[in-house]
Amino acid sequence: MNKVQWSDALLLGYEPMDEVHRAFVGLLAAAQEAGDEALPHAWQAVVEHTEQHFGREDEWMRRTRFSSAEIHMLQHRVVLNVLREGLAMARAGQYPAVREMAGELAAWFAKHTQSLDAALALHMRRQPMPQPSRARARQPHASTH
Repeated sequence: MNKVQWSDALLLGYEPMDEVHRAFVGLLAAAQEAGDEALPHAWQAVVEHTEQHFGREDEWMRRTRFSSAEIHMLQHRVVLNVLREGLAMARAGQYPAVREMAGELAAWFAKHTQSLDAALALHMRRQPMPQPSRARARQPHASTH
């Protein structure tokens, strides 16, 4: 089975994405190490995190009109559907199938991160930084009389 492990090869140079990816790797590693009784709970944590993780990336892509958003979001939807099926399997006691799924997810994640997510990270680094509002920019300074 492919074991998930964090490495610098997964760093994208966009900290909001790198942070969520580190958390994902940690949760998937915990699921891969979980005993049978703990596997459904560990897999649920992976699913819940991934829903938020992908939702955040999907929002970035929509908001910034990322050119490859359609294919990237399609992969997210497919993987989430598979993860949800895995949760049902884990709850039904089909542990070997879920463990195999976890290994496939680890391999997919490395490829996805180094291709589609790398392109998104580059795109996000090129986005303009939010500007302070005019109200904050015009705050009065203490005068010295």
